[in-house]
Amino acid sequence: MAKVSAKYEVMVAFSLKNGEEGVKALVEKFKASIEKHAGAVEVNEDWGKRKLAYPINDETEAFYVIYTFESKPDYPAELSRRLNITDGVLRSLVTVM
Repeated sequence: MAKVSAKYEVMVAFSLKNGEEGVKALVEKFKASIEKHAGAVEVNEDWGKRKLAYPINDETEAFYVIYTFESKPDYPAELSRRLNITDGVLRSLVTVM
């Protein structure tokens, strides 16, 4: 039997090149997208600004956020695609909990 829904966790490292306002806008944009497609975001952890283990696009720091939500299996793939093509997102990882 196929899964109807599952819990997912998304960790995103946002670029600090656009400033704090740009980061806040992206955080809210993806939170709203998750709420629209998957329902409520159960946990939205802001880890804040952290030093990267290695430079990504000549940046040494990023703003980390973790989203936890429950969704049907098709939405996380779409979310991952959107994260990969969005300017201001350095890295992202979608995992099943």
